[in-house]
Amino acid sequence: MSDAIRPQPGILDIALYEGGKAHVAGVSNVVKLSSNENPFGSSDKVKDAFLRAVHSLHRYPTTDHASLRAAIAQVHGLDAGRVICGVGSDEVLQMLAQAYAGPRDEVVFTEHGFLMYRLLAHSVGATPVQVAERERVIDVDAILRACNTRTKLVFIANPNNPTGTMISPAEVARLAEGLPRQAILVLDGAYAEYVEGFDAGLGLVEARQNVVMTRTFSKIYGLGGLRIGWGYGPKTIIDVLNRIRQPFNLSTAQLEAAEAAVLDQDWVAKCRQENARMRSWLANALAEHGIASDVSSANFILARFASVAEAEECDHYLQSQGLIVRRVASYGLPHCLRITIGDEASCRRIAHAVAQFKATRAEGAPSPAPVEGAPAGVVE
Repeated sequence: MSDAIRPQPGILDIALYEGGKAHVAGVSNVVKLSSNENPFGSSDKVKDAFLRAVHSLHRYPTTDHASLRAAIAQVHGLDAGRVICGVGSDEVLQMLAQAYAGPRDEVVFTEHGFLMYRLLAHSVGATPVQVAERERVIDVDAILRACNTRTKLVFIANPNNPTGTMISPAEVARLAEGLPRQAILVLDGAYAEYVEGFDAGLGLVEARQNVVMTRTFSKIYGLGGLRIGWGYGPKTIIDVLNRIRQPFNLSTAQLEAAEAAVLDQDWVAKCRQENARMRSWLANALAEHGIASDVSSANFILARFASVAEAEECDHYLQSQGLIVRRVASYGLPHCLRITIGDEASCRRIAHAVAQFKATRAEGAPSPAPVEGAPAGVVE
């Protein structure tokens, strides 16, 4: 390639994002608990809607997403004209960065925040500004101290990934109030549905002109494979985003599946209840073996080990047993493993395997080797 052909500033600073691991060489029948997916998948109503969509695959989808936006507005009590849909919430975040940040601007996020925030800053040539958290919890005062006249976007996830912690609506409101006048607060609500009665900042969006909220269908709705998300914000900001949004960014199958999903709130409630039950059970089971975790408000637990070496050894052992979790060294947490809350059988397998690992490590013996092809039993 000619030296004269160069990408825009910041792009070569992007480290490629890696999703959660899904396979282990030489191990069959793995249980994937690395990507915060809903173990129960999507509801039957969603599956039916997706199957019906095959009859119109030769037709272009709508460009205004009117039916899906209306369904979202109906469920959440919103103005449909201020809803925007994207290829996952990531695309809405990307549009915000593209529209409102650039060279000489700054994008603020916290030290254990979602990796995409840094990548988005680099993608538009802006400067990423990482702010310290307080014991794995977002520190509003630290964020406000980091802001200045160059700050254009402040990203926070609430609940946060990968910590699972969250801050109160009062703290979020204080953050929005204290930002410089040119800055937008972006509330990433990917895990909001896992918190009973939580509006993820929708009320704050209604009350202010500097707050945008994003949500996704990839988590509790069980549609990670279809990549659908949405955002809600002031009309002036949403109008800007619609000017740069690709007109056919969502397919008919995506739109119809998402509409069926958001209208099936019984399924959401069922998944939220089961997640809360097994999340509490797994956190207590791990604590019994000396593995601490913060109270999680999401569909995963951040398990903290005594050292980086112990976390890595445990991960290797879990993989040998066909259990895949997520290392989070790239999030500044090398001594931790993020464990998605699976179904009851998966959670019990994780707890049993961790107990075996801790026992063999305490005895100084090598971890027991897995039995190839052995059934995935449930340990009571």
